[in-house]
Amino acid sequence: MNRDIKKIVLSLIKKHNTQNPFRLADALKIEYIVGSMGKCSGCYLYLKRHRCIFINEDLSDSEMHLVMAHELGHAILHRTENCYFIRNKTFLSTAWIEKEANTFAAELLIPDSLIYENPGMTKGQLARLAGYDEKIMDFKKINWFHTYVL
Repeated sequence: MNRDIKKIVLSLIKKHNTQNPFRLADALKIEYIVGSMGKCSGCYLYLKRHRCIFINEDLSDSEMHLVMAHELGHAILHRTENCYFIRNKTFLSTAWIEKEANTFAAELLIPDSLIYENPGMTKGQLARLAGYDEKIMDFKKINWFHTYVL
C-alpha cells in the first residue's frame, strides 16, 4: 500500500490537538488496557467490531508511548488485522504492516520541528533527545539532507 502516513498523522494531531498516543486513542474511541503480557510489549486486536490495544505494564513510560503509538498505527491503518509488538523484533520486521505502524509511531512521536531545530544532530542523538529508541528514526519520513545543510 502506498499511503501518506505523515499526512494522516498530522491530520489526527491537528484535529485532536495532541501527539499523545493515549489521548488520541481516547479521542478515537479505541480501547486500551495496560497489564501483564509476558514478553509481548503490546498488541492490537479487532474483536467484534471493537478496536482494542493491550500494552505491557512492565515497560518504561517512553517504551509505553512508543508501543502505544505503534499499536495505534495498526488500529488506524490496519483496522481489521490482529498485530503483536514483540520487543526487539518489530523494528527488524520486513513486513509492510509493521513498517507502516513504525512509520506512524515515528511521525506521531518525533515532530519535524525537533529535527529542524537541532541541525547537525545524528539520528541517534535526536532519538535520545525525544526519549525513544534510535531505531524509530529509520521510519521518520523527512528529507535528512536538508537537516545537515541548514
